[in-house]
Amino acid sequence: MAEYRYDLHIHSCLSPCGDNDMTPNNIAGMAALMGLDIIAITDHNTCKNAASVMAAGEEAGVLVIPGMELCTAEEAHIVCLFETLEGAMEFDGYIYKNMPHVPNKADIFGEQRMLSPQDELMGTEENLLLVSSFIGVDDVLPLAREYGGIALPAHVNRDSYSVIAALGALPPEAGFTAFEATRDCDMDALYQSNPELQGLHAVRDSDSHYLETLAESEAHLMELPERSIKAVLRALG
Repeated sequence: MAEYRYDLHIHSCLSPCGDNDMTPNNIAGMAALMGLDIIAITDHNTCKNAASVMAAGEEAGVLVIPGMELCTAEEAHIVCLFETLEGAMEFDGYIYKNMPHVPNKADIFGEQRMLSPQDELMGTEENLLLVSSFIGVDDVLPLAREYGGIALPAHVNRDSYSVIAALGALPPEAGFTAFEATRDCDMDALYQSNPELQGLHAVRDSDSHYLETLAESEAHLMELPERSIKAVLRALG
């Protein structure tokens, strides 16, 4: 077993709230500079920049997990991570069919840019990604597993866009085995106010939308038998 520095919640410039500087090479390069071993690319309701960030990560020596930050029908954010890019993209296709299609207003929300591994503009997503899907909280984990993935409620300590904020508690029927808290979270206070989290695996991520936030907060460590996507998913699932 060895310890690996990780950040499993990072947005690229495809997320409407992600800065245009969050390109595949900038993300991978900053992760390497900060000594991160494992990261996940988790854009809002899409995986379409995952392949490019994975390729950039391979060049930079950083393991990149393809993922998504799914917004549920309850307006709760859930991080979904996948063992393979193929599984992630199939999940992406399913979510795209199960979310409202509202034209993006790039001047308000951002351009939603899809880039190549060399940071070249390949196109933009025309439908706004900052919307609630038609998927309920209880359905996310079994759905992610169908595509070879896992799911964990995002930033559960926040007062907005978290499962706890939306539902008051983490529902046991949802079957989650892990959850995410922000890096500055008071974990003792969190467990005291939400005892249902006791016994679940906890991860602490940056939820970076900007390079400076990816760089400024200290990463946490995960103990794994090897540095692989499968090992991460097994540790959390």
